[in-house]
Amino acid sequence: MRALVSLLAGSLFGAGLLLSGMTNTTKVQGWLDFFGQWDPTLAFVMGGAILPMLIAWRLTPHRRPLTGGQFPKPAAPELDRRLILGSVLFGMGWALAGLCPGPALASLSYGGVGGVVFLLAMIAGMYAAPTMGAQLDRVANAA
Repeated sequence: MRALVSLLAGSLFGAGLLLSGMTNTTKVQGWLDFFGQWDPTLAFVMGGAILPMLIAWRLTPHRRPLTGGQFPKPAAPELDRRLILGSVLFGMGWALAGLCPGPALASLSYGGVGGVVFLLAMIAGMYAAPTMGAQLDRVANAA
């Protein structure tokens, strides 16, 4: 049951990304180009995702997931060097490539070579991140 619900949710998410234009790198880069030819249409996509989740999180404290278990507790907000650096790197990659992980996976469904290259680079970055993070921690602790 859990796998079926996951498959349906993931398929719905991917279809939404495709239909909304989030896999169109030019549209995403236009959204991020505040000082050029800014395209505000993706604000509706973000609002269409954020608002239902805000409501869902408000309704879940006393409910259980359909497939069992419990909903995760919200993480304590903590701004540290790693979060800020990771956010900056994520934003730079999103702006340069016009893709982030969800749309990159969805773009694989229509055979985009750019999506494959991005996905491979993303996987390489995920494997390199722990080593790089440990090195940054050593440098920070030594200073």
